[in-house]
Amino acid sequence: MTLYQIKPAFQAILRPLMFWLYNKRVTANHVTLAATALSIIIGAVLIIFPHPTMFFLLPIVLFIRMALNALDGMLARECNQMSRLGAILNETGDVISDIALYLPFMLLPESNVLLVLVMLFCVVMTEFCGVLTQTINGLRSYAGPLGKSDRALVFGAWGLLLTIWPQFAQWNNAVWGIVSILLLWTVINRCRSALHVEVAK
Repeated sequence: MTLYQIKPAFQAILRPLMFWLYNKRVTANHVTLAATALSIIIGAVLIIFPHPTMFFLLPIVLFIRMALNALDGMLARECNQMSRLGAILNETGDVISDIALYLPFMLLPESNVLLVLVMLFCVVMTEFCGVLTQTINGLRSYAGPLGKSDRALVFGAWGLLLTIWPQFAQWNNAVWGIVSILLLWTVINRCRSALHVEVAK
């Protein structure tokens, strides 16, 4: 069970906004680029001001980014805006956004830089393996337990906790370690999903 499974309900809420954007001639690629740009800007702010109390920005921008990611997909599918460029922007934008938003964690008190970098590598690998399954069997894997939306929930919640109780920073490395293990589990599950489908053929 991952947050990806509640995506249809979230999309239904956003559909009126999608039609408004479409009528304003906003394209799926515009939305994708906006989500990436927003992530880079907020990531830069957190790098410049890496105090735990500044991480209240994280849950806010992660929610906005999740909405924008849903909207770009809806515009692409429902408004006939799918393109090869859009697929490239979507996949690369997700990775760039994740790195931009989560890299500032290494500047927090008590954070081990190497552990954060390992965690980011695992983040990138989950997305790579998700796309890899698509090259094997034509279906992108969204297997969990820690897909993009799930990561957003975990990191957004942790950012909020750090804002309210900065002393929780002493547990940063424990969180990065647990998240890294869950990300590796996600990588394995996504690779296994490709192999299972291949065997079934």
